[in-house]
Amino acid sequence: MTTDAIKKTSGLTALANPTRFLALVRIVLPYLAVLTVALLGIGLGMGFSVPDDYQQGRTVRIMFVHVPSVWMAMGAYMVMVSGALGVLVWRHPLADVAARSAAPIGAAFTFLGLATGSIWGRPMWGTWWVWDARLTSFLVLLIIYLGLIALWNAVEEPAKSARMAAVVVLVGALNIPIIRFSVEWFTTLHQGPSVVRAGGPSLAPHFLYPLLIMGLAFLLLFLTLHLMAMRNEILRRQIRTGQRKAARSHRGGAAPEDQA
Repeated sequence: MTTDAIKKTSGLTALANPTRFLALVRIVLPYLAVLTVALLGIGLGMGFSVPDDYQQGRTVRIMFVHVPSVWMAMGAYMVMVSGALGVLVWRHPLADVAARSAAPIGAAFTFLGLATGSIWGRPMWGTWWVWDARLTSFLVLLIIYLGLIALWNAVEEPAKSARMAAVVVLVGALNIPIIRFSVEWFTTLHQGPSVVRAGGPSLAPHFLYPLLIMGLAFLLLFLTLHLMAMRNEILRRQIRTGQRKAARSHRGGAAPEDQA
């Protein structure tokens, strides 16, 4: 292994130290938050200024929130998959922290995607909800998120809950390709891919560019919220560990008096 490779490996290993990770978050987070707000402002401004669609009218503007929400709902789950592999395979100290912190954020993006999709679908389909493959598999994603959050909260032992949740996360990952390809595998009311597709995007540039900017803004929003959640989870665990040590120390100090 070369000297540069050793330095790179040691640098990545250093981030596994919670104290060093918190120091990095303290530096990065303010800049990331400012950039997120700026891109959200630009994306929303461009999105609300696009002309009405010839079929969907003004409702097409919902796309600029709905589509990035769906992207990040699945993206957050893939972060959890990485965390699950980190728990089961690499035993990374912060793997469970990353997975657990991503779950509520992913659930929020999933709920936002379902809500905006229903609002958008009402004038287009004439109904708030249909049990087609895309919508149903996306609802299943929300249920998986909520189930994982409940599992993490129900099991008090961190190591045990981390392993149990990691297994569930990996099993639940089978739903992600179903969501992605449901409109191609099944007959559905939901439209097919418009951005990532063979032959290039089908959206007109005045719709595509604001959508891509909003997608990037939502990605930065997720990173910002995820780093904040990881920081809070690390601090929570440190406080809990300190409380346990203090309780054991108190019991140990009280034992001689009880014997006397």
